[in-house]
Amino acid sequence: MPKVFAHLFKEKIFNTQLIMFNKNSKQLFLLITCSIFLFLQNAAQSFNVRVDNISKEDKNFFPADNPLIQYTGRIDFGNTELPKMWAPGVYITVQFKGTAITAVINDQELWGKNHNYLEIVVDGEAKRIQTKSKTNYITVSGLTDTFHYFTICKNTESNIGYIEFAGVYCDYLVKPQPKPKRKIEFIGNSITCGTGSDKSEIDCGKGVWHDQHNAYMAYGPVTARILNAQWHLSAVSGIGLMHSCCNMNIIMPPVFDKIDMRGDSVQWNFKKYQPDVVTVCLGQNDGIQDSVVFCNANIDFVKQLRGHYPKAKIVLLTSPMADEKLKAVLKNQITAVVHFFNKQKDKKVSKYFFSRSFTSGCDYHPDLNEHQLIAAELTAYLKKLMRW
Repeated sequence: MPKVFAHLFKEKIFNTQLIMFNKNSKQLFLLITCSIFLFLQNAAQSFNVRVDNISKEDKNFFPADNPLIQYTGRIDFGNTELPKMWAPGVYITVQFKGTAITAVINDQELWGKNHNYLEIVVDGEAKRIQTKSKTNYITVSGLTDTFHYFTICKNTESNIGYIEFAGVYCDYLVKPQPKPKRKIEFIGNSITCGTGSDKSEIDCGKGVWHDQHNAYMAYGPVTARILNAQWHLSAVSGIGLMHSCCNMNIIMPPVFDKIDMRGDSVQWNFKKYQPDVVTVCLGQNDGIQDSVVFCNANIDFVKQLRGHYPKAKIVLLTSPMADEKLKAVLKNQITAVVHFFNKQKDKKVSKYFFSRSFTSGCDYHPDLNEHQLIAAELTAYLKKLMRW
């Protein structure tokens, strides 16, 4: 048996009252009931999961191009029998009947050694696992003999390499429920990817860089699940609006139209996903830039988004990692950009400033608990903005 990551997240719901303040410090006691997802470590696992590198299945095989399989995210369907996924947060869902299911996942094994982390979710309960080899047979067992929802979500980002989905073995598939009508896109950097957030199995400074990635429990997907919405994460660690960190040779605007953003490859068709609302969380890697230059770059990017999404609401966010100095600069710059578009009669561009910095994860990123807090704030804002 391979090592399975110990934590089991059970999504529970509780009500949180959020008190918000306006910029003039007048209290706007806005009491918002917000469903947020609590994840609890639980030793009593309701299903088992294992990862094998050879097939042990004698059940029916349903290939990746089966119409009963749902896909969400930027996915390369150049080969419909082996769709390819780079982005964090991309997810695949099926509904099946039986006591077990096996998914066949190929890993690129980028650089000959990288193995992606995945979130395996059965009926709302999730476990985080890692691929072991080029071809992986991921088996969930120990279920009651009834209908179940099964989701695989890519926890690691494009810089760790792609995965291919070949299909599933199970008794039989049934037609799943329609996807949620609401659609959100979260644009950002490592924060949006969920980098450095999950210390439950391997602590900061140990293992390799991507051992703490968890896109499924990052603020974007958590927010989307609370609001009963589909999600796309258009995010790359280290990326900026006009300056990226870590000697990266890309910035967000030129690669935004790609499926593999980090590799700046495979054209994306924006007609496949028209979000109702887009959030933009960039600026941490840019740092403090000349305000005129940065505002112009931001304006150009929002115009680019508006070209792709003529009906969407666009929300510019401060960085949840920003220190007080950077946060003050970002607030001024974002305010100016929003004012520009509102003056141009585009009232669908708005802003939200996070209440504080969230830096308890690895390399000063938000940890899983803080992603819940970020999601709670953003959920309250989007709920009001979208009247959801």
